Amino acid sequence: MKKTYKIDVDCANCANKMEEAANHTAGVKNATVNFMTLKMIVEFDEGQDPKTVMQEVLKNCKKVEDDCEIFL
Repeated sequence: MKKTYKIDVDCANCANKMEEAANHTAGVKNATVNFMTLKMIVEFDEGQDPKTVMQEVLKNCKKVEDDCEIFL
């Protein structure tokens, strides 16, 4: 399953950090962040609950870029 989320991030480098953090989160098969459109596309592993996984994605993103936001 793929879902798209609106994000708030200040720079392209920060967006790259968010993408890397999301891709290292359990339950995420693949994550792509587009700084120009301020969107994150997340593909979840089979059988994962997107809401639960995205809470972890947000926590991991906040570790690398504390002022970022993902609108869940």
